[in-house]
Amino acid sequence: MRSRLRSAVFPLHRHSVAQLLVDGVLAALAYFLAFRLRFDQAAGPPPRYERLFEQTVPWVVVLTLVIFLLLRTEQRQWRYATQGDYLGVLQAVALLTVALAGLVALLHPVSYQSAGGEINVLVPTGVLALFFLLMLLFVGGVRFVARTVRERPIRGFRADKNARRVLIIGAGDGGRLTLREILRNPTLALNPVGFVDDDPLKAGLRIDGVKVLGGTEQLGRILDEAEPDEILIAIPSAPGTLRGRVVRAGRDRGIPVRTLPTVFELLQAGSGHVVRQVREVQVEDILGREPVRMELDRVGSYLSKEIVLVTGAGGSIGAELCRQIARIAPRRLVILDHAEDNLFAIQRELEEDRHVHPSSLTAVLADCKDAGRMREVFEQYRPTFVFHAAAYKHVGLMESNPVEAIRNNAVATRLVAELAGEVEVHNFVLVSTDKAVAPATVMGASKALAEYAVEEMGSRFPKTNYASVRFGNVLGSSGSVVPIFRRQIARGGPVTVTDERMTRYFMTIPEAVQLIIRSGSLGSGGEIFVLEMGEPVSIIGLARDMIELSGLEADRDIAIEVIGRRPGEKLHEELFNPHERPQPTPAEKIVHASRKARQGGEIAGWFAEIDVLVATGDAAALAAKVAAFTDADRSQDAAAAALEQQSSDSKA
Repeated sequence: MRSRLRSAVFPLHRHSVAQLLVDGVLAALAYFLAFRLRFDQAAGPPPRYERLFEQTVPWVVVLTLVIFLLLRTEQRQWRYATQGDYLGVLQAVALLTVALAGLVALLHPVSYQSAGGEINVLVPTGVLALFFLLMLLFVGGVRFVARTVRERPIRGFRADKNARRVLIIGAGDGGRLTLREILRNPTLALNPVGFVDDDPLKAGLRIDGVKVLGGTEQLGRILDEAEPDEILIAIPSAPGTLRGRVVRAGRDRGIPVRTLPTVFELLQAGSGHVVRQVREVQVEDILGREPVRMELDRVGSYLSKEIVLVTGAGGSIGAELCRQIARIAPRRLVILDHAEDNLFAIQRELEEDRHVHPSSLTAVLADCKDAGRMREVFEQYRPTFVFHAAAYKHVGLMESNPVEAIRNNAVATRLVAELAGEVEVHNFVLVSTDKAVAPATVMGASKALAEYAVEEMGSRFPKTNYASVRFGNVLGSSGSVVPIFRRQIARGGPVTVTDERMTRYFMTIPEAVQLIIRSGSLGSGGEIFVLEMGEPVSIIGLARDMIELSGLEADRDIAIEVIGRRPGEKLHEELFNPHERPQPTPAEKIVHASRKARQGGEIAGWFAEIDVLVATGDAAALAAKVAAFTDADRSQDAAAAALEQQSSDSKA
């Protein structure tokens, strides 16, 4: 805190002192030349203006130092000056010119007697205009020269004879940044042989001396002619289809392919030393769906200055929610989990890696099933927004432990949602799953009940805006098939697939969380929002891609075994029940699953029966009761389908 106060009062780094002094000297020089150019006479300015210059030149230097200091013009080293820094110089010089004119007019440093009395000498308008222009020239110019000197090695670049020849995919900002870092750092031992870019306007252009050789449709020919040692994908927002095409072309010729981090990774790790962040292409990069791009600061601005509670904060979705919400700077972020190690890990990450101040972060060890403890949490911290991500999600384990699955995923969700309504939380968001659609497993049924619990609370507590967010599989989560395949490949196989026809929806964790945060501002009365997941992915195709990305060949180096479907496992997941109708929302990639609302009393009756069975631990009776409730859903689906068929027949 002490260092922050010092930074606020005296916002100057050690490297900036010399820069500030140089700017002061340049201000004095610009002021001197402004008078000499305005009064272009051999004898110099008239005596009264000569005196004015002598009296006010110290003012100019002091004003320059103060204004440049307050506007933080010297915060960045000149050799790293950007367009924003030049705009800052423009603002500082404009303010300096106005301040100088105003100060002289107020303090009257020079005056003379005339027939009409005493007359105060002001700075001539011509001098002020020349001073403004000369200051822009000198102060902006010195920064431009410093940056030019820093980048001078680009023009004299000579690749080491042992440097690896690299072909850069993408001649946009990412590609140019990559090229500049390669050219400035010979120790990377890389020799850029060309760009590949699909923009026809860039074909044949040279960027810092490196030619754009063509588009990706010509990649095969370019690889054969350029003969690079490796390919570097320098498009952080590249869709999976493009990455996959490049990977296949490189693999066919035995050329390794690496990629820049994605936009999400760059945001989390910073964009400095981009080339050193290059990594191998992963399966997440080539799934073929267009990445979701959102301005988190804009779509999540409603969380700024709020008290936000995230349950299940140690899980894959919960932890990413904490990371992204922390970027929005809420007044307090309360992270809650019942797993001590996971909670400690995300707390340390937020404080040490994300620089979240401990005063705005609270870690709470609690179990969402414990009504007394959760009531304490809500009454103590009074959150205004709640993201409920706590859930059991391993399908097989939930089949073996149905009572605990319902207790944790359904009953606990209803408890947390009810407490949120009692303390008048502004928004409550449940993180749901596509397995809640026509559920065929205990885990799916428990999440379907959780969605109904949120719907019930939406009718009971109108002052709280409730919503559920439903989406498919997320890559990299602990329950995802991807880490399972990775472990199997690392062991040498076989990779096990339950059915050759099986498909699933996939989305990266950061994308899913951005859409969850966006959905948090849409709910009002227990609605269900569904994230657009793109096209479903073949699981056996995913397995083959992962094997090939590991440098192996499917069915030769690593076997793929089809072991048969597990009980309740579907061939294809759906995002909507038949009785739900997709409706557009104001948010891109988010759809409202509109359905007829059930009576709150009916849902409360369901949970009253479930609570008794959970308390007694009667798994068989509980399974039968939950099945009866989901059958009620199916009956509603059948009725909706019959009504739709009847409507179609009447139209025919």
